[in-house]
Amino acid sequence: MPSHHLITGGQRSGKSRHAERLGLRWLAQSDAHSVTVLATAVASDEEMRERIARHRADRPDGFETVEAPVHLGAALRAASAPGRLLIVDCLTLWLVNALMPMHVQEHASSPVSAAAVRAVWSDLRMDFLSALDEELASPVLLVSNEIGCGVIPMGAEVRQFVDELGRLNQDVAQCCAQLTLMVAGQPFTKAVEKWA
Repeated sequence: MPSHHLITGGQRSGKSRHAERLGLRWLAQSDAHSVTVLATAVASDEEMRERIARHRADRPDGFETVEAPVHLGAALRAASAPGRLLIVDCLTLWLVNALMPMHVQEHASSPVSAAAVRAVWSDLRMDFLSALDEELASPVLLVSNEIGCGVIPMGAEVRQFVDELGRLNQDVAQCCAQLTLMVAGQPFTKAVEKWA
């Protein structure tokens, strides 16, 4: 079974760049290798559109991009293939997409409740973790922010988001063989210690 690798760190710490460097190493190993980026960002405003465009422009030649803003488990299964490395960039934005009821609201006839959003997130999360735990043909590099190192944030919604991302990162790490913490563009990598 291919091994997965979680790359985490603060904003602008070099997470995506490190994943891309690992992708280039993958491509250099064999002409039969390919890299697919599962991009989770949604262009919700002009600044985000510019950020997405910058990420796309900075990606190395030969990297295919698949938009996967919500149904990440299904996207992993669909993109997985022998010789293909998958890069999920990033879990933080995926969580934002899942917890923001815009995609749910589009198909609802009345406002969506917080309980409905939590139920949708629970289903998306379980499907994604199941996909990672399956015998995918592809190794997966997963990029996520580490936002729980600062002071406890003000506001219940922000604290809940920080807690949920922390839980997600812990669960994803259990599906991985390696974990890298990025600090100032430098990777600190270790093998994942599995829970009993």
